Amino acid sequence: MELILRKDVQNLGFKDDIVVVKNGYGRNFLIPQGHAHLATSSAKKVLAENLKQRAHKEEKVVNDAKALAEALKAIEIKIFAKAGGEKLFGSITNIDIAEALAKGGQVIDRKFITSGIVKRTGKYAANVRLHRDVIVELPYEIVAEK
Repeated sequence: MELILRKDVQNLGFKDDIVVVKNGYGRNFLIPQGHAHLATSSAKKVLAENLKQRAHKEEKVVNDAKALAEALKAIEIKIFAKAGGEKLFGSITNIDIAEALAKGGQVIDRKFITSGIVKRTGKYAANVRLHRDVIVELPYEIVAEK
């Protein structure tokens, strides 16, 4: 049985994939749960047209993400924290990096920032995912407050 997935299904495929499954799995689970619908010839044509239109829109989104990536690279991030010598009292996480970016004029949601937990002063790098194809490495520095 050929089906078009409406949602990502673990160990089967991603949204808008055409998959071949056994009849019982398709009829008794995927279709009633709303995870898939039948892949008729007309449904395949509609899917192809939707994917073509989505690709055009996606190109604009990727270009906007690349422009934002260039703007982020221009920002110099210094995070001031209380420290005893090299060791911080507390830690610096992606929340602190998001706040520093907001002060620099770029609002990025903290769940798109991957930095890990930092407990010492120094220079580090965080990854910012702006799009599934655009990931920026963002250098930042942690400085002890005086």
